Amino acid sequence: MTHPTVTVRSLLAVGALVLSLTALTALTALCPAQYALLAQPIPVAERFAVTEWRLPATSPPFAAILFVPATWLPVATLKAVVVVGNVLLLALLVRLSWRFVARRPTTATDPVPTSAPATSATPQLSVPVAVPLSVLVAVGLWLEPVFRTVLHGEISLALACLILWDLTRPDHALGKGFAIGIAAGVELTPALFIAYLLLTGRPGDVRAGLTALASLIGTMLLGALVLPRSSLDFWTLRVFGAGWPGEAWSADNQSLQGLFARALHTPEPGVGWAVACVVITFAGLWLARRAVVRAGHEAWGVLAIALTALLVSPVSWSHHWVWCVPLLAVLFAEGRWRTAAAVALVFSARTFLLVPHEGGAELQLPWWQQVPASPYPLLALAVLAALAYGLYRHRRHRRKTVPRLPPVRPLPLSQLPASNSSASTMR
Repeated sequence: MTHPTVTVRSLLAVGALVLSLTALTALTALCPAQYALLAQPIPVAERFAVTEWRLPATSPPFAAILFVPATWLPVATLKAVVVVGNVLLLALLVRLSWRFVARRPTTATDPVPTSAPATSATPQLSVPVAVPLSVLVAVGLWLEPVFRTVLHGEISLALACLILWDLTRPDHALGKGFAIGIAAGVELTPALFIAYLLLTGRPGDVRAGLTALASLIGTMLLGALVLPRSSLDFWTLRVFGAGWPGEAWSADNQSLQGLFARALHTPEPGVGWAVACVVITFAGLWLARRAVVRAGHEAWGVLAIALTALLVSPVSWSHHWVWCVPLLAVLFAEGRWRTAAAVALVFSARTFLLVPHEGGAELQLPWWQQVPASPYPLLALAVLAALAYGLYRHRRHRRKTVPRLPPVRPLPLSQLPASNSSASTMR
């Protein structure tokens, strides 16, 4: 029986994680006003109103059924379980992200010739640097979406792990797509992944998409069976956006609706936001399908869907953007170090917390404060635009490198065999 060897490298890695957790705890203690939500007890909810601020809940009733066991634990114990669980989920998300980018590229219908140089749409994956997992977790905790998830006991890491684990399974795996349907049953935005699987047209993806759709319908039926009144209320009224929690124009809302509300200085963005959401939804689905089917890059296809879902959701709180972890993993794996550093800086700077918040001040921000107030949606739009440009370059490069056969020129009549002429026939 062999035992794991304790090395200086492993001790330093564990020490980095402990130091990171200690620093985050100290930061929380030194900023009680900013992170006071962690110390607030959660009272018993009445229908869809939760917390002492009476915020309306927008998750399907199936989510309430899943979280009933959380009420069996004392509040202090529940907080400790949630913090430790989210740290472990971050470690799992890091491993899933590396496994995701290490997968062999899918077969594209229009493959790039093997002799073609790499373009921005067809990067060559590099071997990830051998960094201990605990060090990656220690660094990842400082990403604002991850930090907010751990601090406030959110489930964003759990949902991202469910989706990414399901997508990294082999096509022939039993029940592939089931976890995506469960994630969509807890929060509606992951349902866009179901549309993505169905639109790729690949047999394995279509089967997974149908499984995910059946799983989502199952969560709806279970919610209707256990909570019939709440299910009727949710699926007939609240699913259409009636009573979303918080203000859409709040700087904490990093969705397209929040960006429009702050930029237009209105709490109701109206038709302009709705049209933009429809356009971006179709554009995101088209980019994802083209990245997978045409260019064979499934990682960018999945990231396009994740960013699109976060953009078009009416409310995307900052902790929803934990998909920055897979995004950074893809950038590092492709050797885009400068871009990865810039993305990590955006998700660590917390600029939207620096703009005025009191008394609806976000609706009166000057033009120069709009960028720090909406860093995540602006970054997502930039990534989608860069992906579109990369796919365009890939298409042009493929057209230039694929050899074309020269046109067939007809022979002159004078060179035709005599046996084929009419004179020879008459003879």
